[in-house]
Amino acid sequence: MRKVYSKIESIAGNVITVKAEGIKYGELAEVTTSFGKSLADVIRLNGDTVSLQVYSGGRGVSTGDEVRFLGHPMKVSFSDNLMGRIFTGSGMPRDNGPELTDNLIEIGGPSVNPAKRIIPRNMIRTGLPMIDVFNSLVESQKLPIFSVSGEPYNELLARIAMQAEVDMIILGGMGLKYDDYLFFKDTLEEGGALSRTTFFVHTASDPIVECLLVPDISLAVAEKFALKGKKVLVLLTDMTNFSDAMKEIAITQEQVPSNRGYPGDLYSQLASRYEKAVDFEGAGSITILGVTTMPGDDVTHPVPDNTGYITEGQYYLKNGRIEPFGSLSRLKQQVNGQTREDHRALMDGMIKLYAANLESVEKKSMGFRMSDWDTKLLKYGVIFEKEMMDLTVNIPLEGALDKGWEILADCFTPEETGLKTDMLNKFWPSK
Repeated sequence: MRKVYSKIESIAGNVITVKAEGIKYGELAEVTTSFGKSLADVIRLNGDTVSLQVYSGGRGVSTGDEVRFLGHPMKVSFSDNLMGRIFTGSGMPRDNGPELTDNLIEIGGPSVNPAKRIIPRNMIRTGLPMIDVFNSLVESQKLPIFSVSGEPYNELLARIAMQAEVDMIILGGMGLKYDDYLFFKDTLEEGGALSRTTFFVHTASDPIVECLLVPDISLAVAEKFALKGKKVLVLLTDMTNFSDAMKEIAITQEQVPSNRGYPGDLYSQLASRYEKAVDFEGAGSITILGVTTMPGDDVTHPVPDNTGYITEGQYYLKNGRIEPFGSLSRLKQQVNGQTREDHRALMDGMIKLYAANLESVEKKSMGFRMSDWDTKLLKYGVIFEKEMMDLTVNIPLEGALDKGWEILADCFTPEETGLKTDMLNKFWPSK
């Protein structure tokens, strides 16, 4: 029988403090107020002084309310019944469906022992040429999508959720505007992808502690499905909101701030989530794509800066497109040599010509005379951006490679592409 404490020492925002013994970090408690019951999470231990973050907020909590510790950390139900469901950050139904209480698993556990991992070797096809052709997504990879406010990063995640060739999608939303939540819900329903998706959503109006729970609850469920043999793709948006929630709680606790007010353990907190990406030997895998918005388009901001040291490259979303320069999937060499023999050559050749196109665009904007070569590059750039870079394009990898050859043939002679003769002889389109 767990002890009940009927005296709250202090209330600061959503954080309450009680005197208690034998309590563990991350343990769950139940706070009973005149308005009902709310869960709370132990976020700090200092001797017998225990600080808890109340899920429903500190409003309505008084110093005479009861706190009962449950003796275990946050748990979530795990079963196939999660598929097609939408939950809050604390695992409660948000879709008017039944509450799931069977087969509870703990969240926030350690990452997988490296000895149990296998080397990433399989490609995840998304139907987006800028990913599949130029920066292939690899199973068990952890990649951020660096973006700024106003870019269509949620639209990009929704397209990946609908098109990615995986067994299931786990979508974790943090600090979402309600419109964005409805966008994901409606898009996945209309696209038929909701049936293979589990959605944990924290909106901007929800208790801030639930924002911190979303990655942990998403990854705990993903790990269990992966152990059952599923290829799981975890999509997280937005990890900067997650970091800001950590910052807010750290300020409430009067922790000594680090860079730009973020807590000193920002790196380890982010790493403990991203390192959950894994390919299990003899089972399934977890692949993580997490949006990281950059305030002021500043890549040196603490969140993207720390993220860059943890992850295996990044996608840059700029002007509504995945930028070919700056975007990098460091593991693409593991898979793009096994797709089609022209993949690497075409990828390198097309990006080289697109870089030359940008120089011609700059020359034109400065009023320089355009040569015939510049005119060809300008034509190529327009077609490349429309048929390869546009995020609405949805074609399989082989179709994208064929499209690449068609674009080259439409703009250049074989000799002008700089590609090897044997590749040209085999793949150059015949008119």
